[in-house]
Amino acid sequence: MASSSAEVTMGSQNHKRAPAWTKWEVSDLIAVWGDESVLSELRSKRQNANIFAKISKGMMDRGYNRDPLQCHVKIKVLRQADQKAKEANGHPGSEPRTCCFYDELHAILGSALA
Repeated sequence: MASSSAEVTMGSQNHKRAPAWTKWEVSDLIAVWGDESVLSELRSKRQNANIFAKISKGMMDRGYNRDPLQCHVKIKVLRQADQKAKEANGHPGSEPRTCCFYDELHAILGSALA
């Protein structure tokens, strides 16, 4: 066995956790994501890497520094939160539930599966 423990941990040392998303930043991400041209591309294409690059650029234009993967992951998390709220609200007798940015997400996700 020639591998050292340094080789095993090397990959994880290069990953820095991105700063937490602020409420304003998420709001701007939703605005960029909700743009009709972005939604149209998301609906029509299978591979969305270029679209998330476009969303990342839109965020940079607004003064944020988020790469395409960070945007993709955050959008995925927002979709999941919206889905959980919808599922919880689908059960009779349950308390109405929303998630942060529920109305904005519903405007995007309610009109089209992005």
